[in-house]
Formats: sequence, C-alpha cells, structure tokens
Amino acid sequence: MVYIIVLLLIMGAGLILFMLKEAFLNRVVYHEMTFEDFPRSFGSVSIFFISDIHKRLISDEIITAAIGKTDIVVIGGDLMEKKVPFEKVRKNLEKLKQLGPVYFVWGNNDYETDFRKLDAILLDYGVKVLDNTAAIFESANGDKLSLLGVDALNIERDRLDLALLDAEDNSFKILASHYPDITDKIMPEHKISLVLSGHTHGGQIHILGYSPYKKGEVEKLENTTQLISNGYGTTGVPLRLGAPAQCHLITIKNGQ
Repeated sequence: MVYIIVLLLIMGAGLILFMLKEAFLNRVVYHEMTFEDFPRSFGSVSIFFISDIHKRLISDEIITAAIGKTDIVVIGGDLMEKKVPFEKVRKNLEKLKQLGPVYFVWGNNDYETDFRKLDAILLDYGVKVLDNTAAIFESANGDKLSLLGVDALNIERDRLDLALLDAEDNSFKILASHYPDITDKIMPEHKISLVLSGHTHGGQIHILGYSPYKKGEVEKLENTTQLISNGYGTTGVPLRLGAPAQCHLITIKNGQ
C-alpha cells in the first residue's frame, strides 16, 4: 500500500511538472495561409500574433525566433491582468516593438486593471489601439490591406460596423478580436478573410481530453477563416495540459 501511495505521489508530481512546462513554453507556431483575393502586389505579409500574455514576461527566445521575419505585430488582448505591474507591460511592449509596428485590441482582463493608465502606456509606445477602428496598408501599386480591430465583446463595446466603416471597401480584410465569438457577427458581404482571436486559452487544462473550450486551431468557417490561439500566458493556476502556450507567425500570400 505504501508503495502505491509513493508511486501515485511521484506520478502526481511528474504531472504537475509537465503542466508547468506546458504553461511556460516559448513556442512560435508558423502558419502559411493562402487566399485567392490577397493582392499579389504585397508579395507576402507576415503577422506576429500573441494573445493572453497575462502575467508572463515575453522570452527573448520568442523575439529571436520572429525578428526580421515580421511585418506587423498584433496583440490579441489580455496584455495584462490585475496585480501585474505596469513595468512588466512596458518591458513586454519594448520586446514586441523590436519585431515591427504593434497593434492592440482590448481583452476582458485589460479592463479589470487601470485601463486608462494602460491606454496611456500604449500611446507612449506608439501602439495603435484598434478599438472598433482599422489600420490601412497600401502596396506600391495602390492595393489595400485593412487590419480591423473590435473592442471587448463581453461588455458590449464591440462595434464591427464602425471598424468596417473605417476600413477600405475593396481591401483584403483581417480582423483582430479578443473574443472568438465575433465570427457570429460576420456576414458574407463584409468580406473579412481572416480573424485572429484568443481568450479561451485553448481550454488551458484538458482532463481526459475534455475542457469547456477546444484547443486553439485554424478553422475554415462559412464566412471567414479563423485562428484561435491557446495564448501565451495563463489565468488562475499557472498550469496547462493539452493546450500548450503558443504565439504565432502567420505568413499570408496569394493562393491562385
């Protein structure tokens, strides 16, 4: 009986160590996506996407993996949470700015902090906040790419209609939203080709393969394609099982 208890304790300790390792991985997942309507004049565009940083300090390993390969950076919300020092936020922004211009959408945990101070810090670092707005990029021959962002859906601050008004009608459209459920509001006429989301942490901990949320993935939906990230940080316990920490380097090209 004693041996069984000792064995169970060893197995339990091993599982906890494995879950800690999954929670603090520094993994960049590479995606190459092709779209028939992506303007050839852009060649390719690479987006570094990171969501749900929460309490973590971004590793230099992540920056080294993406530096020189990134055109724009998108933070998919929950850059911080309660009790995270703003100095850590500044350090994370300094790291991300090494990769390229940074764009940000609000998450629920960002609003649970002193969000006005966070907004001021984002402004100081030249981060463009996509709060129901869009950023427009233009190729040498005049083709357009619109990066749209919506505010936090959980407190009904999201206005996809306003972001679409701010975008170019005939542009290739990418939408950033902390909440994956934004896809319920996307219509065919919006012509949004790609959605970048986080929030769910990929379920974070899957017990016997089960969690309230499915693992992060790229999925082709009826009206768009969506990437949902497992996220980089954790909420609650700093553990993961079956949904390891991740961020993404997405290269978009014409697929014709």
